[in-house]
Amino acid sequence: MHTYGRRGAVLAAAALALGAAAAPAGAASRTTVPGSVPKWAQPSRDRGDAPDSKQVTVTVYLPLRDADAANALLARVTDPSSADYGKFLSPDAFRARFAPSDADVAAVEGFLRGAGLTVTDVPANNHHVEATGTLAQAEAAFATNVHRYAYKGRLLDAPSTNLSVPASMSDKVLAVAGLDQSGVFTRPQNDLPGTTSQSAPQGIRAGAGTGAPPPDAFVNAPPCSTYFGEKTANQYPAVNGRKVPFAPCGYTPSQFQGAYGTAGLVAKGFDGRGQTVAITDAYAAPTILEDANTYATRHGQRAFGRKQFDQILPERPFQYGFDDEVNGDLCGEQGWYGEETLDVEAVHAMAPGANVLYVAARNCLDDGFLAALNKIVERRRADVITNSWDDLEQFLTPDLQQAYTTIFVQAALEGIGISFSSGDDGDESADDPETNPRGGPDVDFPASHPLVTAVGGTSLGVAKNNGYLFETAWATGTSDLSADGTAWEPPYPGDFLYGGGGGVSSVFAEPFYQRGVVPNAVAHGRRALPDIALDGDPQTGMLVGETQTFPDGSVRYSEYRIGGTSLSSPLYAGLEAIADQVAGRPHGFANPAIYALAGSPVLHDIKGKSPFPAVVRVNYNNDVDASEGTSAILRSLDDEAQTLHLAPGWDNLTGVGTPDGPGYVKALGSRR
Repeated sequence: MHTYGRRGAVLAAAALALGAAAAPAGAASRTTVPGSVPKWAQPSRDRGDAPDSKQVTVTVYLPLRDADAANALLARVTDPSSADYGKFLSPDAFRARFAPSDADVAAVEGFLRGAGLTVTDVPANNHHVEATGTLAQAEAAFATNVHRYAYKGRLLDAPSTNLSVPASMSDKVLAVAGLDQSGVFTRPQNDLPGTTSQSAPQGIRAGAGTGAPPPDAFVNAPPCSTYFGEKTANQYPAVNGRKVPFAPCGYTPSQFQGAYGTAGLVAKGFDGRGQTVAITDAYAAPTILEDANTYATRHGQRAFGRKQFDQILPERPFQYGFDDEVNGDLCGEQGWYGEETLDVEAVHAMAPGANVLYVAARNCLDDGFLAALNKIVERRRADVITNSWDDLEQFLTPDLQQAYTTIFVQAALEGIGISFSSGDDGDESADDPETNPRGGPDVDFPASHPLVTAVGGTSLGVAKNNGYLFETAWATGTSDLSADGTAWEPPYPGDFLYGGGGGVSSVFAEPFYQRGVVPNAVAHGRRALPDIALDGDPQTGMLVGETQTFPDGSVRYSEYRIGGTSLSSPLYAGLEAIADQVAGRPHGFANPAIYALAGSPVLHDIKGKSPFPAVVRVNYNNDVDASEGTSAILRSLDDEAQTLHLAPGWDNLTGVGTPDGPGYVKALGSRR
């Protein structure tokens, strides 16, 4: 661990301790890769060996060269009081100083080839070496046995013992991915109705889409409100003696720009032009550009201009999950189509002039997401990266934590800002034991990493004139209408359903920028999240447009409301693109500037309950039309039933608060 003063490095313990562990006693010729067995791979779940003939892709991640110097420079370029603040490196300069050496890459390649594996990829920044072969070859290379474990209704592969490498490779191997399937628990952070997971055919090549049909259709049922409070649910039971509104139909670009105060800036040409926002998700929706352009023009925006939208798809076929004959589709690629649609349309809604680059992971596993992130960072292809996926921090193995860290370090040194959705399940304690085997509160990773901005969720009220009406934390309870239509069951606030993620990390230490802002009684010396928040509640979510498959077999564009912190993060990324344009320079790692603004008038301090306790939401019973009737449900707007609570100043539901108009954009830029 490398520590610095009050304004020092943001990395937690072991974040840049990038060498492998010492060789265990009795194994002097080999060195273990610590923490390479996932916590869920317990002996009680072991169902025997995985097939030796199975084809696998393994990825070996290399440590940074001169990690001490990289850490010291990182402290200076992210410290607003340093003379080096904002003096970012070019990709070539980073590679010359800190990337793994060509000699180390050659050594790793030789090791893999010597085990009979075929090397298939080495990126420009030498971040990793990818190779393919049989499971038996990979097991021999890393001196382990891969078993199948019964977990969450599936048979999942994982090493039964920590991997190891020859001692001569101990300073060249940071982590290894591809031999366990923890990544299948990574999920999009959205509330996406009406989708199903169907197994897609293998062999579809990049550039041809994934081959899966568009997701099953979902259509908003009336009545719903075009702005918050437009229509009152007078025909349904009151809440605390008061009739409540129908949920909004879904906010549009002009409503988000109006509520967050950027409409005037956009009208003056400060719309993110000249900046690039990158998005990573798994898979690639084949109709994304057509859908995004249709949506934009239907809602008063320009379609993407020539070269304003681009995407990078994997060079090798998309991978839809492992052993489909055993588990079916593990990744649910159709659900990722809706995630990509939301991310792209939300960025364009907030920053219609910004360039958007979509980078598809070839699967939903860590190796896929790490490769997608590295595609952006290795050549600095974007100024901002937004990511709407993560999983419980407890599923993170220490070795892969460090593989992510090397990417986040390079991004920060190059002046790339990275945001992640903070999660959609509150403090995660409501999950069942199979989902959350440790039990109790947890946070999501990578949102919990100290070098990324964790974006939480709120419930947003937009007024008739597109103005800011109110905002509260997103924490939703749900109730059904009683059989006789006279009451909500259970009574308000109902059963906790979902909400913005937050809490305290069990892995990362408190970063310098949170000291003095996050209460000590909350942090206890640990990284706390979220950092900032924007609209995420599906009841006050965004209206998006996507090509969907209807029950009659037709495939056509339609629109529906969607939410989740998957909405919060791309909205914030769009706002940051505008801030970069206003400032005339990239912001890079934003958290020090964000926390420097804590308590200032440019942030909404979300500290009180909503003036509206709940909304009524009506759904079609068959998701698409009234032929099978409708159902009314009550959704409370601030059901703080877990360990997350609003408070004055920073809190574990909304961080420092939400951006308050052009003042925030200008203030953020002035602190760079």
